[in-house]
Amino acid sequence: MAYKRILLKLSGEALMGERNYGIDPKRLAEYAEDIKEITNQGVEVAIVIGGGNIFRGVAGASNGMDRVQADYMGMLATVINGLALQSALEDADIPTRLQTAIKIEAIAEPFIKRKAVRHLEKGRVVIFGSGTGNPFFTTDSAAVLRAIEINADVILKGTRVDGIYDSDPEKNTNAIKFDKLSFDDVLKKGLKIMDTTAFTLSQENELPIIVFDMNTPGNLFKVIAGENIGTIVKN
Repeated sequence: MAYKRILLKLSGEALMGERNYGIDPKRLAEYAEDIKEITNQGVEVAIVIGGGNIFRGVAGASNGMDRVQADYMGMLATVINGLALQSALEDADIPTRLQTAIKIEAIAEPFIKRKAVRHLEKGRVVIFGSGTGNPFFTTDSAAVLRAIEINADVILKGTRVDGIYDSDPEKNTNAIKFDKLSFDDVLKKGLKIMDTTAFTLSQENELPIIVFDMNTPGNLFKVIAGENIGTIVKN
């Protein structure tokens, strides 16, 4: 395997599957099987999930809701998704731990870096919920922050698109896909991969990002094995 410890970033929308909102159990089961395939190879897996399939703080704020309250609602949505993914993983006989930046002791451990690393070393998949625990920060920022804290080798951003393009491939059939990019290339070309805070944090800590299609079964294993899947961004 090309990577020993990874941080997998999933969007909340990815959990919708073919639905218009909420969580698709079939999609969760597919993800669980993909994750099991790499944990069986000894890869240590941490996961950050968004909450956009349930509630998005920015959208709530744009409709007149207080931004801080809206962001906290979004954080709780990520915990719901984390619980759903935890259940799917455990149904696939994968040991897990859910840690949250907001204390919710009845359902999850508080985030403690040393504990998270110990869980990973013992072969447990660690799911990080509630983002950074702070309003105004996205789950992209949370993913990069947690990846740095646990010394992950790479961030894998699982999307429904098979990499980074010069324009939206869902709108432009002539969009050109990149196999490799430097952080400077991304900035010069004005490509949108993550929010600026997350991207800058990743660049400063020389943490590679791979964007790939998570919805194609087997792709996660191929990325971990070092195959040329998706687009890699690194210095």
